[in-house]
Amino acid sequence: MAPRRPLVRHGRISKDHPIDQLIGSPSRGVRTRYRNLVSFCEHYSFVSCVEPTCVEEAFVNPDWIIAMQEELNNFAHNEVWVIEERPKNKNIIGTKWVFRNKQDEHGVVVRNKARLVAKGFAQVEGLDFGETFALVARLEAIRILLAYSSHHKIKLYQMDVKSAFLNGYINELVYVDEPPRFEDPRKPNHMYRLHKALYGLKQAPRAWYERLRDFLIMQGFKIGKVDITLFTKDVNGDLFICRIYVDDIIFGCTNEKLSHEFGDMMSREFEMSMIGELNFLQVKGGIFIHQEKYCRDLLKKFKMGDCKPISTPMSMNEHLDADVDGKPVDQSTYCSMICSLLYLTASRLDIMFSVCLCARFQAAPKESHLTTMKRILRYLKHTPSIGLWYPEGAKLELLGYSDSDFAGYRVDRKSTSGGCHLLG
Repeated sequence: MAPRRPLVRHGRISKDHPIDQLIGSPSRGVRTRYRNLVSFCEHYSFVSCVEPTCVEEAFVNPDWIIAMQEELNNFAHNEVWVIEERPKNKNIIGTKWVFRNKQDEHGVVVRNKARLVAKGFAQVEGLDFGETFALVARLEAIRILLAYSSHHKIKLYQMDVKSAFLNGYINELVYVDEPPRFEDPRKPNHMYRLHKALYGLKQAPRAWYERLRDFLIMQGFKIGKVDITLFTKDVNGDLFICRIYVDDIIFGCTNEKLSHEFGDMMSREFEMSMIGELNFLQVKGGIFIHQEKYCRDLLKKFKMGDCKPISTPMSMNEHLDADVDGKPVDQSTYCSMICSLLYLTASRLDIMFSVCLCARFQAAPKESHLTTMKRILRYLKHTPSIGLWYPEGAKLELLGYSDSDFAGYRVDRKSTSGGCHLLG
């Protein structure tokens, strides 16, 4: 038998407890599940699962107060503004708090994000802002990048710049009010003059893109001639690719060591909140794009979670028309369904034709159009996990197909045509 020795438990002695069954040092005493939970609560803070609708509600919850303080600390760290006396004859732009919960791929709240934004609708063109246009990578361009990466077996990484817009310099003289509930009582007649862009300003996206573009060019990157959100660099025969989508960056290289060096370089210049592999897309054997979670949320949003599944998004002999004598339906609900499904077509090309056909009747939707829309949702219920598959090492061939239907549109008998192109 194993040797035994007495164990003190809450002032009493247990004489029949084998030493080989003890976990840890006996001198620490007994640790129950309750004690472990208390220890966990002492060292980890929980996030709030409720999004406040106003700053007054946020001030009731300490988690949201901490989130707002973190946002203001980012302002101080990035030297976004400087406090000054209220100027005369100058347009003062108001500010407000926006509260959002950040979720992981499983829908679990992992972070409370409080964002201080400017009321950009109060800006005056020519005085508070000039050029506002900022390029954003098209989803088609991102799919081409994924196909190219799969062909060359490039491991992709993702990077998220924390408070990206606060890094962009602005050329205009812009004043904003103090953050609500964070006014300085010692300076009642003061406001902030901006050095850098603030979320909500009309020029903020362009200012951030120009800052990032200039930094990458200074590091030896070449900007794309057709798509200027794509940056490339040749390092001793190794190709480095970098795609910009507002404050999200996807990058990779044939030499994985250079990818880690790029991540370190960006972290030194900007404050990064996430650097790692593109785990949502990269799986064993290739890259798989899907929107399964969004698809299920979409069915829940339009109360179609318990609908009967169907194997096709539209019947073969379906021919929609204006249906002038049909029963009207709620236009806002119909348009909301169209917009939600159009976003889903980023990875679900199988519903592209059906959704675009229904989108023609948004001005005056009828019951027949809504029935067709619900059939698409029933099809999504049947196929929630379908997506785009880019196998590793696939041939980078461009294949195209087109077809036409003479006088196929029933409204005005115009000919319709369509095409499909496959890469990788």
